[in-house]
Amino acid sequence: MLYITIPKSEFYDERTSSFISIKEQKLQLEHSLVSLSKWEQKTQKPFLSTGQMTFGETIEYIKCMTITQNVDPMVYLGITNDIIKQVDEYIGQKMTATTFSFNSKGGGREIITSEIIYYWMFELKIPKECEKWHLNRLLTMIRVSSEKNAPKKKMTKGEIMARNKALNDARKAQLKTRG
Repeated sequence: MLYITIPKSEFYDERTSSFISIKEQKLQLEHSLVSLSKWEQKTQKPFLSTGQMTFGETIEYIKCMTITQNVDPMVYLGITNDIIKQVDEYIGQKMTATTFSFNSKGGGREIITSEIIYYWMFELKIPKECEKWHLNRLLTMIRVSSEKNAPKKKMTKGEIMARNKALNDARKAQLKTRG
């Protein structure tokens, strides 16, 4: 959960030739599968594969992240670069102590959309309530569940031979024989 404060400000609207005053507003934001899904629905772009977002796309994502009720849409005009930096730092946080060792396997990269993540959740029987978790934490949970449910790797011939030798050596030592 991230709390931001959009400062009081005033803007000139050239279309109406008038000034727009914005009151200070505190917003509660949540980077979750729900917000990602809303953003993809509006922009029709995959969030995780988009790369660098435009300023407008970033503001739109902040709107999708907002869980504060009854927010004046004009408030988003007051978002500064410092606020965007705060949001980016929050989005980048791991939100978990879990770490992985990577096994590099060749292959193409799948474009990951909210529907793919929902599919993973349902396939792994992760409760729908987790869609409101910080997205990085949810993706970690998906990966942990996937790895725990994966079939055991088969041992190579060399690994089997080494294991059998160790077992035989242990038995010989236990029985005090040479074979």
